Amino acid sequence: MLGVRDLFRVGIGPSSSHTVGPMKAAHSFAATLAGRGVARVRCDLMGSLAWTGAGHATDKAVVLGLAGFLPDAIAPEQIDMIVEQARKERELVVGGRVITFDPDADIVFDRDSATPVHPNTLQFVAYDADGATIETQRWCSIGGGFIVPEDMVGISLSGEEEATPPFPFRTGTDLLAICRAHGLSIAEVMRANELALTSTAELEAYLDRVIEVMMTCIDRGMQADGILPGRLKVPRRARALRQKLDGDRFRNRQAPHSIMDHISLFAIAVNEENAAGCRVVTAPTNGAAGVVPAVLRYYRDFWPGADRAGMHDFLLTASAIGVLTKLNASISGAEVGCQGEVGTASAMAAAGLAAAMGANERQIENAAEIAMEHHLGMTCDPIAGLVQVPCIERNAFGAIKAVNAASLSLRGDGTHVVSLDQVIETMMRTGTDMHAKYKETSQGGLAVSFPEC
Repeated sequence: MLGVRDLFRVGIGPSSSHTVGPMKAAHSFAATLAGRGVARVRCDLMGSLAWTGAGHATDKAVVLGLAGFLPDAIAPEQIDMIVEQARKERELVVGGRVITFDPDADIVFDRDSATPVHPNTLQFVAYDADGATIETQRWCSIGGGFIVPEDMVGISLSGEEEATPPFPFRTGTDLLAICRAHGLSIAEVMRANELALTSTAELEAYLDRVIEVMMTCIDRGMQADGILPGRLKVPRRARALRQKLDGDRFRNRQAPHSIMDHISLFAIAVNEENAAGCRVVTAPTNGAAGVVPAVLRYYRDFWPGADRAGMHDFLLTASAIGVLTKLNASISGAEVGCQGEVGTASAMAAAGLAAAMGANERQIENAAEIAMEHHLGMTCDPIAGLVQVPCIERNAFGAIKAVNAASLSLRGDGTHVVSLDQVIETMMRTGTDMHAKYKETSQGGLAVSFPEC
């Protein structure tokens, strides 16, 4: 059973599947090499990782992982220093041993090899001093920072030692039935399942940590200025937008729709931080990292009676929707397009907000369904392979849709024609049918319509 720790993970930008996942895979590979006489390591990036890996800092992530760093622990300011030192000295400490390593030669962007299991595939090979192969591993980065050995994709990795959750569910129908049978809210179901694995104090501390990182990321993004990394030279906008909104408020000339601008500001602030490789919460991916924090900030700052308990219920409920999508479809842009990233994030945020505002389980399911339904078919076509255009603004619109979906659901009684399960199934079918050039390869859509000078 997946839970809140799987859907909300502290990490670094710009991509969960192309940065966080490869970093974790490289770290796992390096951990197997200790004491084995390794002299050289090679990493082949295949599929979407090859096509857009340079713009997503996948090569940097591999260097960091091989050097023993993990996304939730490394300080963002360390990243460039570690990578540049490896490039300059052509050496790296891997598995406790200094080896010859040239990132420009030993990390290969392989755009030709097939990726039969998942479009985000990495192959690692370690050699001894005589050039003989010591270890070979193939990993898949399946979205949201999740990594799986290639031969284990699609196989449950749950160990027998894990406690069985009291309320296991796989579909929205299951979840609603549990709520009705036991008189529980969706947040209460998720809380009970989490407490089968951890204590109340540990769960609340984790939720508080997620909230703190999300809010700090928004604050930092609203203060930062300058140009985002990459050849597009995209200027940050969040700071100027905040200043204009503050100016209107102080002059008492706020437009009735200015709340939409605040929500957009919060999402843009997060995704500009993500694009800069800073600390974010994967929610459920980095490319969609701004949606949930923006809507949560809207609840915290603008909803009467907002409190810590409401924010906890928000995240627990949102994670339930993420679980449903992860189990029955995909949150990987390389697999199903951006409908699986921003679409899922919007559904999660809509459900979380509805719960925090007092909706019942049927209204919450309706909110998630509305939000996801109106992202169906959305492609993942980042210009220049950077998580910037259209990704940053796309998060703002995902957040606005989430608030609208929650509001619409609260105006009804939860009755609706299409179920969340049906929308999730449709999203997966749509993603399967979608041409590969629209799924995080930057070979179609906006990525080829934009003239680069």
